[in-house]
Amino acid sequence: MQPDSIAAIVAQWKRERPDLDTSPMLVVGRLFRLTRALDQQLRPPFAAAGLGSGDFDLLAALRRTGEPYTLSAGELSRTVLVTTGAITKRVDRLESRGLVARTVDEADSRGRLITLTSEGVALTDELIAVHLDNQRRLLTGLDATEQAQLAHLLERLAVTQPAGEV
Repeated sequence: MQPDSIAAIVAQWKRERPDLDTSPMLVVGRLFRLTRALDQQLRPPFAAAGLGSGDFDLLAALRRTGEPYTLSAGELSRTVLVTTGAITKRVDRLESRGLVARTVDEADSRGRLITLTSEGVALTDELIAVHLDNQRRLLTGLDATEQAQLAHLLERLAVTQPAGEV
């Protein structure tokens, strides 16, 4: 197996600055590179469905809440980890396509609830199956035990981060 580009970078730094421990780059650098590569592999089905960046995340957040597939903008913001302003833009796009609908929150007339429409449910159900197939395909380089180990290690790393949840 040939060394990857991160290993080559680490080797260069070891040669130039042997006084530094460059081993964190082997993890963090690879995570960054993998994130970009995985994103490029996972995005095409969403783009083919006419969804912009983050639109599927919003649809999926609504779908996985269960019937009636409804959340407030604030709840969506906390679930998909973006600002309420970003949620508003996404909801505008998705509402114009008939995938979500806005209603007045009966508990707070100033608030709005966002609900997945039947068309939104159908599209989300179709895309989540494709998305999971793509994820499965991208992980074929690891057997089931290795995938479980990696998931566990990434979970441990995530909970140690200052943001609390990654």
